[in-house]
Amino acid sequence: MLILTRRIDESLVIGDDVTITILGIKGNQVRIGVAAPKDVAVHREELSEKPTTVPIGGYTAHPRGKEPK
Repeated sequence: MLILTRRIDESLVIGDDVTITILGIKGNQVRIGVAAPKDVAVHREELSEKPTTVPIGGYTAHPRGKEPK
């Protein structure tokens, strides 16, 4: 993993057409702007990690390690 330090209004470029800019820092939160082409999907990581459940014969099977608590 590459680790970089950026200040407000500084950016980093990924490839030829994705730019990530630090917009603000407040406490432990960082506001980030992402400029990318429309065909590049940009989303928060936690939204893509939703556990899926599959009903099997009246029971619900959870992926290994994703059992609800």
